[in-house]
Amino acid sequence: MGTSEFGVPTLNQIANNFNLLAIVTNYDKPSGRGLKIRNSAVKKYAIRKDIELLQPKNLKDPTFVEKIKKFKPDFIIVVAFRMLPKVIWSIPNLGTINLHASLLPNYRGAAPINWALINGEKYTGVTTFFIDDKIDTGDILLQKRIKINKTDNAEDLHNSLSKIGSLLINETINGVVNNSIKSSKQEPNKSYKTAYKLNKYNIKINWKSKAIDIYNKIRGLSPYPGARTTIIDSNDNTKKNIIIYDSEYKLINNKLNPGHIIISKNDFKINCIDGYIQLIDIKIEGKKRMKIKSFLNGFNIKNHLTAE
Repeated sequence: MGTSEFGVPTLNQIANNFNLLAIVTNYDKPSGRGLKIRNSAVKKYAIRKDIELLQPKNLKDPTFVEKIKKFKPDFIIVVAFRMLPKVIWSIPNLGTINLHASLLPNYRGAAPINWALINGEKYTGVTTFFIDDKIDTGDILLQKRIKINKTDNAEDLHNSLSKIGSLLINETINGVVNNSIKSSKQEPNKSYKTAYKLNKYNIKINWKSKAIDIYNKIRGLSPYPGARTTIIDSNDNTKKNIIIYDSEYKLINNKLNPGHIIISKNDFKINCIDGYIQLIDIKIEGKKRMKIKSFLNGFNIKNHLTAE
């Protein structure tokens, strides 16, 4: 059960090594510009491989529940999907297993890859665990830890973890079948980092932050949904919203205010409390994504701009 591209390597592992009975993904609904129906990555995989596909609107629908029961599955494997009701996750003989893109219990929630990068973690990983009636709290089966490269963005880490996670699912299924894995409970009373759902408030850059924190936020949100800022022309108070996909940072001691913009022929720098951020790859509102040199060459850039 899954929807996004993150689950496709796991589907491959299951299809190649086990008896994959069916694939469950979200029902079709309009999305994006023009509100067109777009097939999820998981649905595309099912169609391409001619595997039975189920797209329930309601996971408690009796017809869907009975359909799953008739399969008599040993496992249900879940990757980046909705929270399952007990009537579903209790069906398999050997359990329902989730693959999560963090080292649980840290980063429970919707956006573990993004928040690991935003918080400047040096390591992260993937976890397999038995699903229970809460979000990402079930008994842990296996974990795989990896180092985060200093230049990794969310897409880079997503791709790495999806591949590593698919292998971990393979190992987990075999381990449960062979009774060679001993699950362990997550400690309930400790304070762990949370992978909050991304929204229009927590993707906005605060220029009164340290350079490294802003840099990490930019790479942690790239390419989707993208770190946001607003450029203001102090002459006429016009504003342009910008998404920043890539940047570099430099630590310097200066007296410029956070958000002050410094422009030269090839550079677009935004000041923060202990240095500046050099923009590399951006998208200005209403325009296409572009490298900063193209942006500087193609627009009438002024020297009385600030970011907020």
